[in-house]
Amino acid sequence: MTVNANRQAADERTAESFGPIGRYRWVICSLLFLATTVNYIDRQILALIKEFLDKELGWTNEQFGLVNSAFQGAYAVGLFAFGWFIDRYGTKIGYAVSIALWSVAALSHALVGSVAGFFGARIFLGVSEGGNFPAAIKAVALWFPKRERAFATAIFNSGTNVGAIIAPALVPAIALALGWRAAFVFAGIAGFLWLFLWFPFYEVPEKQRRLSAAELAYINSDKRTDAAGGTPLGWRLALTHRQAWGFIVAKFMTDPVWWFFLTWLPDYFKASRGLDIKHSWIHIVTIYAIVTVLSIAGGWLTGNLQKRGWSVTRARKTGMFGFALCVLPILFVTRVGDWPAVVLIGLAGAAHQAWSANLFTTASDVFAKKDVGTIVGLGGMAGAFGGVLFPWFSGKLLDHFHAIGNVTGGYSILFGICASAYLVSFSIHHLLSPTLEPLSLDTGAAGRG
Repeated sequence: MTVNANRQAADERTAESFGPIGRYRWVICSLLFLATTVNYIDRQILALIKEFLDKELGWTNEQFGLVNSAFQGAYAVGLFAFGWFIDRYGTKIGYAVSIALWSVAALSHALVGSVAGFFGARIFLGVSEGGNFPAAIKAVALWFPKRERAFATAIFNSGTNVGAIIAPALVPAIALALGWRAAFVFAGIAGFLWLFLWFPFYEVPEKQRRLSAAELAYINSDKRTDAAGGTPLGWRLALTHRQAWGFIVAKFMTDPVWWFFLTWLPDYFKASRGLDIKHSWIHIVTIYAIVTVLSIAGGWLTGNLQKRGWSVTRARKTGMFGFALCVLPILFVTRVGDWPAVVLIGLAGAAHQAWSANLFTTASDVFAKKDVGTIVGLGGMAGAFGGVLFPWFSGKLLDHFHAIGNVTGGYSILFGICASAYLVSFSIHHLLSPTLEPLSLDTGAAGRG
């Protein structure tokens, strides 16, 4: 048995000495999952009602891409701001402020009817949604030992897939029956309902009365191997560490791929395969069902390798390299039939989400819990800036290929970019963070949860 395996066994025996280990931490994970699901239903609505707005607004693909770029730019600002806010004021308050604001922002879409109006509504939504991932990743760092963090992250992050399943199954039906504005109204209400669960059930582990002594001991079992405590670093000090840049660059290069799927898949099936939303929704739902199942397995994999005695570095990097390889077959998506294309896109989407869950977890592998919100906010901001550029580039490219009558050729180029992003990103991340050992960055008093 390796040193890591021996340490894990000792940690679990310590926790069990207090009594049976409880499962309240998974209640917290469920709350994060629900919030992320609502978050991604909100984001998906605009892409799913695009054909309704094409008729009503008469906008071009480039204008649609720019509206999505406006969201991404605002989201980048929101990630940066909420990353700091959450480390400063805590996960409970930070997450609640974010979801309250984004619920109002979702409702505001129902009040607009112009391209300029959608620019404003998407900017509002983008800024306010910036709190989701810094808060959720910090909550996972607070509530789970390292060997469970990638799995917990994969579970809550699967809310992005479930949201993308629910949205195409419901939004077109709501839009056809009640008008496209009603879809935004329902999304806003869902966010406010979540707040009624968040306040009574969430607290930092040390203050949560529902938590048993055994589970608290288990959660803190690897605290001695965690990065040092102290006051939050802040973004200036964080940027002096190459490990932070490894995370930031990886997010910049791979987040736009997921945004591309969310934004352009309905249009891809319509423009390249002649399937409007009435006929393509089943393909889109199937894609995200594949993503949901396989991405959770990807999060479980690296945790299982650690339980078998692998080091955090070896387990995490082996998984991420394998997930990068699984995206490559998407190169052939424009050359196969509808359902084989669904399988290839589903595999690539699952690989992205498994990659993302492990990449997120590297932030808490290396940095202290007090700094996770800031690091995730910086990386998310970089990913969002990549998401600003890619929708605009995609729209401009597709308008060109539409004009010459070869829209499939445009999508071939875009899927090729997606296929190569992960291996390049993995190489850069490995150069900047060859090991995933905790940094010693003690700067004073303990930060907030």
